[in-house]
Order: sequence, then structure tokens, then C-alpha cells
Amino acid sequence: MHRLTKRFRPGARFNNCLFLLLFSLLLNCQQLAIGKSIIDNHVEEYRVKAAFIYNFIAFTQWSEISGPTLDLCLYGEDNFGPEIDLLQTRPVNQLSIKVTRLSDLQHLQNCHVLFISRSEAESLTSILGQSQGKNILTIADSQSAASKGVIINMHLDENKVKFEINLKSARNAGLNINARLLQLATRVYQ
Repeated sequence: MHRLTKRFRPGARFNNCLFLLLFSLLLNCQQLAIGKSIIDNHVEEYRVKAAFIYNFIAFTQWSEISGPTLDLCLYGEDNFGPEIDLLQTRPVNQLSIKVTRLSDLQHLQNCHVLFISRSEAESLTSILGQSQGKNILTIADSQSAASKGVIINMHLDENKVKFEINLKSARNAGLNINARLLQLATRVYQ
């Protein structure tokens, strides 16, 4: 009986199903009942992207995180405003999220997650070179960023936020992306 209890954890299965339901709703139902897109302005777009980032963090495993915080660093123009700071009130996997805005990449080694703003798209290759070999989840919202090596890239498609994943880059960074997240991606680069 004890072995069966260890293998079958109804609570874990319920949480996984609940996540898939909520995340699928976020992905597929980003429209109001009246048919007007909720992503009709810049603020709404980045509010939804902040929610996506939280879910990306929740379904990524790092090989090692020491300390009680998971450091989310923003590099480049901050389009999120205070919206991204709200993630600091929501723990993930028993860790607090700490949001830091970087003006340069000198403190990149302190980051577990690096969001690279569109304003830095021209420097993407250089930025990725500096994060190479580090246990950092890179996220962007620039055209073709995943094909260039960013681990998760968000984009708008018919006013809905969608994302693609570069699995090879994730493996090179020592990160494990949950299979459920991979299933929801519009494209997975191997």
C-alpha cells in the first residue's frame, strides 16, 4: 500500500491538469467574449507576457539554484513597467522571484532568467555569447530570436501571445524544459 501511495499522487496529477487547463486558456482564449482582442495595446501585451514568463519559470528545471531566490533579469528597454514586478509576490517551486533590471551584462552570472528586450535585438548574438555555458533561461520577444539561440521566444500572432522553444539551447544551458511546455510551443528547435 505504501508503494502505491508514493507512485500515485492525486494532488500532483490534479495540479498538472489544472496548470495545463489554465495555461491552455491563456494561450488559446486571449480574446474577450465580445470578440475584441485583449492585446490591443502595449500594456496588455506585456501583462500577458509577464504571465507567460512566470509559467516558463515554473516549468523549467535548473541543474542548481543556491539560495532562496530565483533571479529574473531584464536587459534592455523595460516594456513591462510595474507588471513584471508583481512576479516577486508569487513564489515558484518554493523560491521567491527577484526582478532585476540590468544596464549592462557585468552581473549576468547572478541571473537564472534573462529577458532580452526587443531594443537589444541587434546585440542578440553578443548577449547570447556572454550567457553561453551558464545555467540561464534566456527569453526574448524579438523576431527569429529562438532560431538564433534564445531558449524561449514570444511573439504575437493574430493578437495572441505565442512562443517557440530552442531545445538545443536549453540543453546547452543545462536546463530541462517540461514536456508539457514543449507541447504548447508553436515551434521547437532541436
